[in-house]
Amino acid sequence: MPQDDGILEHGVVCHLDVLLEERQLTLAELAERVGVTVVNLSVLKNDRARAIRFSTLTALCLELKCQPGDIFSVDL
Repeated sequence: MPQDDGILEHGVVCHLDVLLEERQLTLAELAERVGVTVVNLSVLKNDRARAIRFSTLTALCLELKCQPGDIFSVDL
């Protein structure tokens, strides 16, 4: 998936919005619980992140009681 500048886009899609809705949580509540800024979670949720720390992914999975594949998928 080339972007305008010729760099390949990763195709990873974040489903954090769906998980938040299912669990009736706000982004701010989740950010506080996992110790990540709302801005960083917003970047992740809106598919603008380029990377995620394993410690952040682990914290999200523990708090949301899910697996990494519930948070992310790859759109090929």
